[in-house]
Amino acid sequence: MKKLIILPMAAVLCLAALTGCTRTSYAIHTNDARTIISDGKPKETDTGMLGYTDANGVKQQINKSEVKEVSEIPN
Repeated sequence: MKKLIILPMAAVLCLAALTGCTRTSYAIHTNDARTIISDGKPKETDTGMLGYTDANGVKQQINKSEVKEVSEIPN
């Protein structure tokens, strides 16, 4: 009976651990030499803005014309 409970719980725990490892961060380099770290890939909107989630988990936007480069940060 214990195996029926332990096995599914172990599978859920392993899946949760693997999910946390797949998140990629990106560096947004601006024309005025700032570097913004985003959690996940930034998305371009129809209005010319670049939407991203900052390191604190807050959704932000920056004008695409202010962005010099977006690069993936290797883990």
